[in-house]
Amino acid sequence: MMLCMSACAEDFEVAVIGAGAAGLAAAAELCRAGRSVLLLEARERIGGRIWSRQEPGLALPIELGAEFIHGDAPVTRALLRGAGLLAVDTSGRRAGRRRDGQEARGVQFEQARRLLQAAQGLSEDQSVEQFLHAQAGAAAQEELAGFVRMMVEGFDAADPQRASVKAIAAEWGGDSLQGQARPLGGYGALMGALALQLPPDRSQLMLGTTVEAVEWGGASVRLVVRCGARTLQLRARCAVIALPVSILQLPAGAPGAVRFDPPLNAKRAALERLAVGLVIKLVMQFRWPFWEQWQDGEFVDAGFLHAPEAAFPTLWTSLPFRVPLLTAWVGGPRAQRLRAASREELIELALVSAQQALGLPDTLRAQLVGAYLHDWSADAHARGAYSYIGVGGGDAPRLLAEPLGERLYFAGEAADPDSSGTVEAALQSGQRAARQLQAAWAAGRDG
Repeated sequence: MMLCMSACAEDFEVAVIGAGAAGLAAAAELCRAGRSVLLLEARERIGGRIWSRQEPGLALPIELGAEFIHGDAPVTRALLRGAGLLAVDTSGRRAGRRRDGQEARGVQFEQARRLLQAAQGLSEDQSVEQFLHAQAGAAAQEELAGFVRMMVEGFDAADPQRASVKAIAAEWGGDSLQGQARPLGGYGALMGALALQLPPDRSQLMLGTTVEAVEWGGASVRLVVRCGARTLQLRARCAVIALPVSILQLPAGAPGAVRFDPPLNAKRAALERLAVGLVIKLVMQFRWPFWEQWQDGEFVDAGFLHAPEAAFPTLWTSLPFRVPLLTAWVGGPRAQRLRAASREELIELALVSAQQALGLPDTLRAQLVGAYLHDWSADAHARGAYSYIGVGGGDAPRLLAEPLGERLYFAGEAADPDSSGTVEAALQSGQRAARQLQAAWAAGRDG
């Protein structure tokens, strides 16, 4: 592996664009099959929207990106086992308070899921907001609708005005919300383990390398990339495109856009029906986990804290580990409204949100040791957190995943029909793209 190649051109069997979870999974799968792989990454690190920071004095990493394993996640768990890594089930109950001091335990998720079951019978898809408006009635039903909106914005990082109610209902009907875990040592450890599966005699990793053009209309794929001050031209037999859907959606000529020649016209319908949710995530480090002793231990076993009216309506602890970290999370339209806030303003809003959720009478500023913030919508290489399906887009992940001309193969959490929006989706899509490529070569369809 290397940071930047010295030659002006190299030939590889496969170029993988993007060294996030999907790109690393694809590259590892291809290397196991004996293929030579060039892995290109615009950042100076691997992982993409996974970013595990190790801080002195903390037993756990600071997860600024993906953090949880949702549901069964068989691919994720198999890769963890293969790397000798463990998954630790999260624990703890949900607690919190509203602005008026009343408990904010929230409406039970099962009630929300039953409400959305009615969406499965709709003759035509509609937005979550349209569906909830049609269901409005009694005050109890409006409380339930508010909970659904909070979940759509928080868990899915989606805009209820744009998100497909059929897609949300199908997702909530699966296992993705049934139990959560974390990789012990953070997701970054798994990304590192995948990178170690790339043998140096058959692979090269180029960090800090931005792909500017992908020309795929001929007998091979030609890549124009920028590495530092140099522009390089590279060749490969074919390419796996493991870029965030937000980058693929950029109009031609926009900053950060990749020029495809021929254009990706066959993907236009799928890309138009996918959206990328916004997330601001702020991890606060305190002197000690004071909440465990507040109110005679009321919050000692609290895993998630809710403050529905606060700027950061959801917070969580690191249970089962009792460390002095609280993570504040805001997604969807609420995150959009905070984009103009400064770092110090966001920290203050997160502190006030935690104070409200816990019912504390005093500010938490004196207890704060450090704060770690990342706004994924402001990240030039991500332009958002993770994808969700818009109205009428139920087939969009499958259409995005279809290869083009046995030259381009597509991976990424948005290109997984089973579990888009998760690390599981990204890993699964990378393996699937690699196997599609292998099958095409075995059948002699690669030209």
